Amino acid sequence: MNYQVTKTLLKSGRIIALCLYLLFVLFPIYWMVITSFKYNSEIINAQELTYFPQKFTAENYNQLFSMYDYGNMLKNSVIVSLSSAFCITMLSIFGGYGLARYQFKTKTLFLLFFLVTQMIPGILVIIPLYVIFSKINLVNTPSSLFIFYLVSNLPFCAITMRSFFERIPYTLEEAATVDGCTKMQTLRKIVLPVMFPGIVAVFVFAFIGAWNELIAGTIFINTPNYWTIPIGLKSLIGKYDVKWGVLMAGGVLALLPTAIMFAVMQKFVVEGLTAGAVKE
Repeated sequence: MNYQVTKTLLKSGRIIALCLYLLFVLFPIYWMVITSFKYNSEIINAQELTYFPQKFTAENYNQLFSMYDYGNMLKNSVIVSLSSAFCITMLSIFGGYGLARYQFKTKTLFLLFFLVTQMIPGILVIIPLYVIFSKINLVNTPSSLFIFYLVSNLPFCAITMRSFFERIPYTLEEAATVDGCTKMQTLRKIVLPVMFPGIVAVFVFAFIGAWNELIAGTIFINTPNYWTIPIGLKSLIGKYDVKWGVLMAGGVLALLPTAIMFAVMQKFVVEGLTAGAVKE
């Protein structure tokens, strides 16, 4: 009897969880997609709510590229996100390896400092950084975003990479050293191939952190030529009017790169995150 009750409760829990997922995750994405294909008159019609476009139109996407230069915003986002994610991943590899394999007096203090930085809201350091960047003429340049994304995401990524390195037995490196490999050869030929899923997980995290960021971009960048996608989409929200159709079209296109990345790298991301969660 108790077994049947437990089984029924678990089944009901799965159904409730699925319904909540559909309501709060998939439905907003569905609403964004269908809104991007609606005419503006249908979007703002509060008297008749439609869950499917009465007439499909690609006008919102055309306006996004012709009137708001979405292609340039996409280029800026790709350059800043990929460059910062690549540098963060490379620095995290060397930093994580050093934290995992070497012992020094201030190691615990160093790790504690990295963890404390993750508890500080990013908005608190943006204003001081703005003052520093203005002194060295980095305001209103892509370099300001690159530096901010680098310093804000690097501590967490380095700590995460450290957990991946600690999971790999040190005997593998000792065996490679006996065979005549240098430290760099051991890292490149033995260690990194084993922890490839962890590297992918860190890269994806760093890329998403830069791709979706808005506040720093709004403060550091003033010229439309250097706008990234979040900044450009924010400009569609005016004081008296909101370009809902164009805004939703931009949201759909901004979602595609991250969705494709997760679809391609899902296996490695999940494997990397679960590997870093358990120390053997």
